[in-house]
Amino acid sequence: MGKGKGVGAIFLALGLLVSACGGGTGTASSDTIKIGVPAPLTGDYASAGEAIVNAAKLAAQEINDQGGLLGKKVEVIDQDDQCDSQVGVQAAQKLISQGIVAAVGGYCSSASIPEAAEFAKKGIPYLLDASTNPVLTEQNPGTVFRICGRDDDQGPVAASFMKDILHANTVAIIHDNTTYAKGLAEAARDAAQKLGMNVVLFTAITPGEKDFSSVLTQVKRADPDVVYFTGYHAEGGLLVKQARDLGIRATLMAGDANQDPTFLQTAGSAANGAYITTAPLAEFIPAAQSFVQKYKETFKASPGAYSVYEYDAMHVLFDAIKRANSTDPKAILAALKETKDFPAITGTITFDAKGDRTDKLYMVAVVENGQFKPYMRLENGQWQKVQ
Repeated sequence: MGKGKGVGAIFLALGLLVSACGGGTGTASSDTIKIGVPAPLTGDYASAGEAIVNAAKLAAQEINDQGGLLGKKVEVIDQDDQCDSQVGVQAAQKLISQGIVAAVGGYCSSASIPEAAEFAKKGIPYLLDASTNPVLTEQNPGTVFRICGRDDDQGPVAASFMKDILHANTVAIIHDNTTYAKGLAEAARDAAQKLGMNVVLFTAITPGEKDFSSVLTQVKRADPDVVYFTGYHAEGGLLVKQARDLGIRATLMAGDANQDPTFLQTAGSAANGAYITTAPLAEFIPAAQSFVQKYKETFKASPGAYSVYEYDAMHVLFDAIKRANSTDPKAILAALKETKDFPAITGTITFDAKGDRTDKLYMVAVVENGQFKPYMRLENGQWQKVQ
């Protein structure tokens, strides 16, 4: 049923990343297995996209140093989707035109959803490392495979934490009307109401805004126990800073798109004490420490929040190609559907019928002294401290 070989402990010495992993130029020879990586490489989310591409290159270099796949080298072709739906379509079409056998990436669901539709038309597998909107696998079962979690899992985790750990009775939820943020906000709202909490404010900001005084005045007037922001880190850091400057003393929480160094840099000391619902960072995972070290050595930076999920997604794909003994996307899709108990860095990966990962990844991190720290995880319905 598609058991894979372990990858977490396999790290070979890496030199400079060679041309077989770089790219986006479309100049690859037919002797390579081309894997597309759509991600935001310009704009507010470029740091997250760069970390995703770096992780893909790291995985490709590793497999190439072992002789490649089926006698060929793996080539990573990155394409900037700018976290935009129209640009995402163009990015997918460019990757398809360059002869990719699969795509591994995605960050903003607003771009990944149309990308997935383009790849599905051609029967090309799309493995997601960060895009969490349920629509991705609901509308594309059989062609989309998710290494990260889903918003309809994250929302209930957030609500449970508010109720059971923070003992909140009232909550304000703020999103930014993007596909990801609104979906997570709605999931959290519905779960909070089922648990008996009063959602005293459910509203949106506009991406790119810098002054949130209007919405924060509404928050202060509503005086909730908890404020949960489900948008992205560029606005999240500013929102947290301005909330504290305005004298809002509610417990501040944010969704997984805020698990980014930019959030900490923008919010400064105001971020201390904020909680983030998230999939575990590489730094939180004992099995990922070799990956973290190698990433830092290679790129002179810390891995981003989703780099380890991109790395795992690449190795899940490599395993499927090996089992299929083919680079035909149809054969790869068939092998991916049979993936079971693959021992990845982020845990054992098995896909359900829709292509979602069967294990639940979400936990809660806390900001302490300007750093994200693991805090609590829901295990069998009970909250446990993460050591």
